[in-house]
Amino acid sequence: MNNPLNDTYLRSFYIALSFLTRIPAPIKGDVTQPQIGQSIVFYPLVGLLMGMLFYIVTQFILFFSTDFSSDVLAAILLTLWVLITGGLHLDGLADSADAWIGGLNDRDRTLEIMKDPYCGPIAVAVIVLVLLLKWAALSHLLKTDNAAFLIVVPMLSRCIIPVLFMTTTYVRDSGLGAAFIDYMPEEKFLWTSLLISGVLYLIFGDFLSLILVAVTVFALRLMMLNRIGGLTGDTIGATVEIAEAVALIGLVF
Repeated sequence: MNNPLNDTYLRSFYIALSFLTRIPAPIKGDVTQPQIGQSIVFYPLVGLLMGMLFYIVTQFILFFSTDFSSDVLAAILLTLWVLITGGLHLDGLADSADAWIGGLNDRDRTLEIMKDPYCGPIAVAVIVLVLLLKWAALSHLLKTDNAAFLIVVPMLSRCIIPVLFMTTTYVRDSGLGAAFIDYMPEEKFLWTSLLISGVLYLIFGDFLSLILVAVTVFALRLMMLNRIGGLTGDTIGATVEIAEAVALIGLVF
């Protein structure tokens, strides 16, 4: 006999998986706003599963070729990283970069530019620079036979999403983010998920990297508050991408 509570949690996990990745999820029926809001508690778990996939791919390649080029392996992993997410957060990074430069410190203009589907030169440049930083850090870490970090970096970056929604105003009147604000799970469940994720990161990552990510997210949050008074889906995506790059660079030290 099915347990309705277990079915609810499983459905929430599937919704989180389908939103954050391009991995097919067996979701039956229409997805409601409350279900979308509840799914945020599983974001760190989805990141952890992504990290485990990256780690397995790395070990599989190294099993057949122990001297496989770390530069090429880093490029393969970064390509998989982008493909599995469908460039979801990179899109937010591009829109935020265009808006911050073109918005000229004007809130309404900044928000308007974020809605524009076209990418300007600064958006392309920022994406290239962030991906280059990730590739360089990945290559160095793989060269030093330190692949365990792959398990937790995607998890940590996806912890940022519930943290921002719990602490920052969502400035759009509608949109996907509104569901998280209106139907977010009880904070005790979110904080439990975040605490477990933090412990796992300290096991497989390191404290310096965690602190650097925290400082970066705090600084980006201040920028959001000063410019637009809160967050949007695009600024969350930008924060996730930048935080991932910072986490990887922090692990290099």
